[in-house]
Amino acid sequence: MNLTADNTAIVLDSTADFPDAQQTYPNWRVVPLYVNFGTDSYRDGVDLTADEFYARLPTAPEMPTTSQPTPRDFLSCYVELSSYERILSLHLASNLSGTFQSAGIAAGELGDGRVCTIDTETASAAIAMLGFAIQRRLERGTTDEEVDALVERYKADHGLLFTVDTLEFLARGGRIGRAKAFAGELLHVKPILSIRKGEVIPIKRVRGSRKAFQEFVDALESETQDVPGLRVGIAHAAAPEKAAELEKMVRDLRPRAQIETETMLGTVIGAHAGPGAVGFFWFTDDDVPSGPS
Repeated sequence: MNLTADNTAIVLDSTADFPDAQQTYPNWRVVPLYVNFGTDSYRDGVDLTADEFYARLPTAPEMPTTSQPTPRDFLSCYVELSSYERILSLHLASNLSGTFQSAGIAAGELGDGRVCTIDTETASAAIAMLGFAIQRRLERGTTDEEVDALVERYKADHGLLFTVDTLEFLARGGRIGRAKAFAGELLHVKPILSIRKGEVIPIKRVRGSRKAFQEFVDALESETQDVPGLRVGIAHAAAPEKAAELEKMVRDLRPRAQIETETMLGTVIGAHAGPGAVGFFWFTDDDVPSGPS
């Protein structure tokens, strides 16, 4: 089957932090997760925007919690996309959330084989960037096999580094993984973290924001080349000045790279990363073969 942007839809969950997906690409949809303040539940990015969330967080009497979409949420989205012959459903790492499982249940209930659910093994802008790579292929024609190969290469090759102001949010949310070894550190120690195969892992501990930023510089210089196919994403949790610094870093060190997305972490990822978190993502995708005949 020749997959195109006309016959293939892409579904993300809201942890991809790309709220304008449908406005940008008519064949894209976003299924929101939920963030809960006490007994009040809000759809991520629908009932509660990121700006509203970060404004509310400092005065909240208790830490917010999060929950995955229900299978019914996904089923409703898949039914809405009934005019598409294939649906590629890309989701937050299954080790971090039950979202992927909910999508799979809904795909089974739909029962027509149109939906392919994909555990991206990652989070935030990295999910959206995989979607962008798939969309590029859909726009010139592709196949299930080529998409499968791309997904596997993306899982193996994409890069992700982030830092948080405190590990408190990750620890309370139970998403800390092996990074729990960094918990309880002294003030001003910044953990440099990544996500690999769906687990938050520690990379290094540094003292102060300047040294944390230098780790980002070192990673960009050592793990990428300045080629037009280098694609970068930047995400922050109510820390636009940090995002601007990262953008300048990319422009200075990798002027030929394309910054595909610069986004604020939504309510669900923000609830686990905490205010002040910032990260960047990269993937080299300059080998786009011609479409199937």
